[in-house]
Amino acid sequence: MTARSAKPPTARGAPRQPAPVRPPRRPGSRVPRGPRGLFERAKGTWDRPLTAYYLVLGGSLLITALGLVMVFSASQIQALQSGLSSTYFFSKQLIAAVLGTVLLLIGSRTPVRLHRALAYPLLLVSIVLMCLVQVPGIGQEVNGNQNWIYLGGPFQLQPSEFAKLALVLWGADLLARKSEKNMLTQWKHMLVPLVPMALLLLGLIMLGGDMGTALILTAVLFGLLWLAGAPTRLFAGVFAAALAAGAFLVLTNPNRLSRLGCIGATDPGTNDQCWQAVHGIYALASGGWFGSGLGASVEKWGQLPEPHTDFIFAVTGEELGLAGTLSVLALFAALGYAGIRVAGRTEDPFVRFAAGGVTTWITAQAVINVGAVLGLLPIAGVPLPLFSYGGSALLPTMFAVGLLIAFARSDPAARAALAQRPASGRRGPRGGPAGVLRIPGGASGRKREKTMRRRTSRPPSGER
Repeated sequence: MTARSAKPPTARGAPRQPAPVRPPRRPGSRVPRGPRGLFERAKGTWDRPLTAYYLVLGGSLLITALGLVMVFSASQIQALQSGLSSTYFFSKQLIAAVLGTVLLLIGSRTPVRLHRALAYPLLLVSIVLMCLVQVPGIGQEVNGNQNWIYLGGPFQLQPSEFAKLALVLWGADLLARKSEKNMLTQWKHMLVPLVPMALLLLGLIMLGGDMGTALILTAVLFGLLWLAGAPTRLFAGVFAAALAAGAFLVLTNPNRLSRLGCIGATDPGTNDQCWQAVHGIYALASGGWFGSGLGASVEKWGQLPEPHTDFIFAVTGEELGLAGTLSVLALFAALGYAGIRVAGRTEDPFVRFAAGGVTTWITAQAVINVGAVLGLLPIAGVPLPLFSYGGSALLPTMFAVGLLIAFARSDPAARAALAQRPASGRRGPRGGPAGVLRIPGGASGRKREKTMRRRTSRPPSGER
């Protein structure tokens, strides 16, 4: 007899239990190995909802912290030569950084509607302060520019720095209101009153002779017009007018005209008119790959003017080398990318205009400063944002970074990720795991347009 296979007895006619079905594998859940898998994992990490939030927060704090270190290193000799303590400039910058961090936290936690309400009061205060700069006895002249107000003790205020933030908030609120009423399709509503108000601010700034700040304000204006969807002919016309006005202001001022001749200079020239530009190149060239060491700069011993303000990037290159300067540029690039990402992924017109304006402001100022140090642009006398010495420049910039953080947090996917971050082991909504987010506008919803330009095909959905 052959042995039958052991089989549990079953009742006649009893239903047979179906075999367990393995759940289907989600598409994209299997990541290939090797370089392609590494690329896929990096791409997935880069596309997470909180990427912009972490880039803005981490990038700005790293730039500010490294800037404090370089201010301490670059300002010691100049402070001692002025009969001050070696930590004089560093102490003031540290106080400004602490106050700026408070402003950053306030800006990041303030609702968007309160930011919009702040626009008009800030614009009015900036105009009043810039008018007071021209009053004798109140305004002070520093390095040939009449754009400072003495506050008492060692503290001064530069109102034109706050005018950048005022123009961004006021312009974003103005364009957002017109966008909600579909008024931006007409060129007169796109230009008025945005361009006249910008011209008023530019006129008050140029009364003090500060053309560097005027250039940044002009860049913010063009950024807002581009975000509003200005036609090419209108954009080109405004740009041509601004270029003609800038050429007139440069050609009628010998000091500004001489700075154009220092672009790419390798010799100080007659009367040492290119002294600062050339010694900035000397500092960068002597740094090599990894620099001479923190605190070991030679140019800051009186050879390089303004080593802790306008030309702090040159001292950074001398002490930290090419690796240090590229790290600073990478941090600014990450901050700029995060701002573009925030502006491109939002459906709120105010958030789009304000985030784009802040990104244009910081990026344009960094390009102008670094370009002047590298000898590619004329010296405009603007600090490197978040990095150079100067409390008047640091405070509004850190508040503007707080705006970007608030806007990055306002995205629905980012809010969901922040809300579910502590509850990693619980089940998410609708029975899904807590780590899986249902992003509006996904496969089943409307496709999100990744663009900073104004959407003319449909009005905002009002989800926020």
